[in-house]
Amino acid sequence: MLVTQSQHSLGSFLDVLLYVSAAAIAAAGYYLCAQCWRAFGPSKSKRTKEEYQKVYNEIAGRLGEDYDYDDGSYGPILVRLAWHASGTYDTKTGTGGSNGATMRFGPESGHGANAGLEIARNFLEPVKGIYLKVLLYTFWSQDADSVTCKQPANFHVAKFPWITYADLWILGGVAAIQEMEGPIVPFRPGRQDRDSTFCPPDGRLPDASEGSQHLRHVFNRMGFNDQEIVALSGAHSLGRCHADRLGFEGPWTYTPAYVSNQYYNMLTVEMWKVRKWDGPRQFQGSTSQTLMMLPTDLALVEDEKMRPWVEKYADDESLFFHDFSNVLLKLFELGVPFEEGTERWTFTPTKVQKS
Repeated sequence: MLVTQSQHSLGSFLDVLLYVSAAAIAAAGYYLCAQCWRAFGPSKSKRTKEEYQKVYNEIAGRLGEDYDYDDGSYGPILVRLAWHASGTYDTKTGTGGSNGATMRFGPESGHGANAGLEIARNFLEPVKGIYLKVLLYTFWSQDADSVTCKQPANFHVAKFPWITYADLWILGGVAAIQEMEGPIVPFRPGRQDRDSTFCPPDGRLPDASEGSQHLRHVFNRMGFNDQEIVALSGAHSLGRCHADRLGFEGPWTYTPAYVSNQYYNMLTVEMWKVRKWDGPRQFQGSTSQTLMMLPTDLALVEDEKMRPWVEKYADDESLFFHDFSNVLLKLFELGVPFEEGTERWTFTPTKVQKS
């Protein structure tokens, strides 16, 4: 078999390219390991409030980076992630809750109530995770004497790999609430990450197709009373339902990317009727036909003990903000074994920082 000069040159070039590629990957690996040790190695001191504020700012700065996502903000789905990570707690067994961040694993990640939350987890991943993004590869044609080399990106080491997923998810919820013009929600660090053996059983989160007694069953298990159930339901002022996730579809309010008491106003002033469609039973406004309510939402105004709180929050947004902050703090800390003396911190919203 004859070997042409061009084929010989091509072979020599590929040998050199392979050597350079191996050297680049080795160098990148060394640098990455050094960064891993710096990030995860022994620390002589605990992380400070200022360091957590930087994590907060990183999350806040990315909330609106994709204008085409839902209503232009990842905030609502971050609140849902923090909520669902915490809402599995059981006071009797001491299991579940935000400590552990076990939704990273199956079976919890596959629980029906958590459908779509991989979007929120993936959104937060670059804040903590370390990625090797060096992609050095070659293309060549067997019937051509040409080689194309591409190196599309350099590897990136995340800024805050020291924060646990469990703390990150809750801080993401806190940042989202505050950046969407909601109340200040205190945060206390100290949650630890656990493995899949700590995943709670399915069925601990609310079923949107049920009524008030189901809500009491779920929330009483976590230690919440009627007033707190209504206050926590105010999270439905944010975001929207997606038919491809839980079957339901549509937003609860006209401003789904902002925290407000509009949810309670819509419950009290709008006439809600069953929507005629092929999906699960949900309700459509008589005048606000683009909005929707779930059976668990209408249960709040149909229950004689819960309705007064709906009316109070509809009349007084400041009261709602006060109670919403308190009940979120309680929810996010359920079952977390904080070290004695761990302080609660409040973080400054980015809008205030710039003023």
